[in-house]
Order: sequence, then structure tokens, then C-alpha cells
Amino acid sequence: MTANDAERQAMRRALELAERGPRGINPQVGAVLLSPTGDVIAEGWHRGAGTPHAEVDALAKTDAARGATAVVTLEPCNHTGRTGPCSEALIAAGVARVVYAVDDPGEHSSGGAERLRDAGVDVDAGVLAEEAEDLLASWLTLQRLGRPHVTVKWAQSLDGRAAADDGTSQWITGPDARADVHRRRAEADAIVVGTGTLLADDPALTARQADGTLYDNQPIPVVLGARAVPSVAAVTRHPRPYFQRSGDDLAAVLAELGGLGVQRVFIEGGPTLASAFVRAGLADEILAYVAPVLLGGGRLALGDVGVGTIAQARRLAVASIQTLGDDLLIVARPASEGAS
Repeated sequence: MTANDAERQAMRRALELAERGPRGINPQVGAVLLSPTGDVIAEGWHRGAGTPHAEVDALAKTDAARGATAVVTLEPCNHTGRTGPCSEALIAAGVARVVYAVDDPGEHSSGGAERLRDAGVDVDAGVLAEEAEDLLASWLTLQRLGRPHVTVKWAQSLDGRAAADDGTSQWITGPDARADVHRRRAEADAIVVGTGTLLADDPALTARQADGTLYDNQPIPVVLGARAVPSVAAVTRHPRPYFQRSGDDLAAVLAELGGLGVQRVFIEGGPTLASAFVRAGLADEILAYVAPVLLGGGRLALGDVGVGTIAQARRLAVASIQTLGDDLLIVARPASEGAS
């Protein structure tokens, strides 16, 4: 049975509810219960580790769940952790149908859909999956690949340059684009720069609002490279201590950050570092801020990414294009990881 309009609308609402929950070791999940006639009976979302999951939160708010449809952003779990299996809670409540967006990739928590079907519950998967994948991108990357989700950002001229020939680059893009970068920094758990960029530009690596005040959330500053960080560098005054590694093994750096609880990594450091992450196949998302200026010269926004011939081109799927003042933001992801 294909999801109907009421169920799709309920999934949109469930995605909104999911965003109320904290981002962390547990996924952000929302749930909406619908009556057999498509009316909303109850809503719920997951408020963090150790609290009821979204489905259980919604079930606790009604005694009319028998025969209802549960619309959930993530496949109901099928394991006992700090809380019991959501699949069993839905079965016990008499829910007749479950509609969800994304399969749970967890080795121990997946299998809820199969358990529900075995109990005679009608299950429909993949409803608004693309939107749910966007919401859960960092958590899903950590579950599927065992490392944090990596966003590589750069700003460029219309002809693909990151700086003028004399090395100056402030500012290629305008204030709206720069404000968007800072907002995204605040959503990240770690921000990464190479020592070359750090020594040349002395970035603070903070996430700042338009008036210069700091966002509440500040990403961990990460410096990659063997050269010493000067004691007077702006990064030494960051609200959080900086973390430095040689950067010879990017996968190992990501694994170490993941062990510290980092889920979202924001790569800010110039063409060399951006190219290294792309070349290593470690870029889950590209943010290209494109300004309507021409610079010419040789300072390209991206260097060697391991493409020797057109057949080796790294194909991307454009997720969105946004106008920010006079600039454009193009968000793209590896084509094989496009909409599911």
C-alpha cells in the first residue's frame, strides 16, 4: 500500500518534530499517529539518550492507538537499550500500519520493520526518504561508515579561483554568504583547517553572528599539519582548545574525532586541504559559494583530486542551489549517495 496524502503530510510534520530533539549519539526522530480516517491523534519526538523514543512518546499521549497508523522518520527500533523496542510497543498498542522514511542501519537496532510485518502490521518504507536522509545525514554517515560526516566548503570566483594571483582572497563572497558559512559552522562539531591557511590568514575558526557575537555552539578547532601553531594565533583564543594532528592520515583523524563524539566535520582550510579530502573519497557534501567575479590566474579553488581523465571525473548530485545576496551556494553530494 502506497502512502496517501495524509500520511505524507504527517511525515513532513514528523520531520519538523524530529528537529526539536538534540543531535548527538542518538538520532533525531519524530512520530505522528493517525486515526483510520487520517486525523492526527498524537505526536512525539525523541528528546535524547535515555528518554522515550518518538513512537513511545506519541503512544503515551493517547489511548486510541488501536487501528491507527504510526508515521515515523526512522524505522522503529527492534532492540532493548536504555528503552525497550519501539516495534514491540507499536504492536502492543494495536497499531495497524507503520509508515517510515529511512531504514535503521544499526546492526543491533534494525529489523523493526520485519518484526512488525511478522506481527501482521502493514509497513510502508521510504516515504520522504530524501528529506529524512538530509535530517539524519551526520548520524547515518557515522552508522554506515563508522566516521563523522564531512562537509567540504570553499568560496570561489565564477572562473573557479579561490584567490587573486597575489594570494588575497578577502572577500570573494559577500556578507550574506559569509553569514551562511558561520551559521553552518555553528551546526558542526568540528572545524578543520590546514597549517598553511592558518599561518597565512590567521582564522579564528569561531562561529559568529552578524553582530560579531559568538553562537552558543562552537565547533572544536582542528589544525592539520606539522608546522607549529604560533602562540599568538587567533585559534589559541578560541572558546575550545584546538586539536592538532599531522594530517598524513585523514581517515585516522576522522576516526579519532568520531571517538570524541564528533558527528559533523566542516572543512574550511583552503584548496590543499579541500582537495585532499575529496581525493581520499572523504567528502560527503560539497558547499561551493560562487561569487560573480572573475580573477583569472592560477589559484584554483580545488587542486588535484585524483582525476586523470574525464572517465575518472567525480560525479556529484546537486542537492540545492541558493541565492545569497549576489552569490550562489551550490550544495552537492557524491552521485552514488544521492536521493534514496
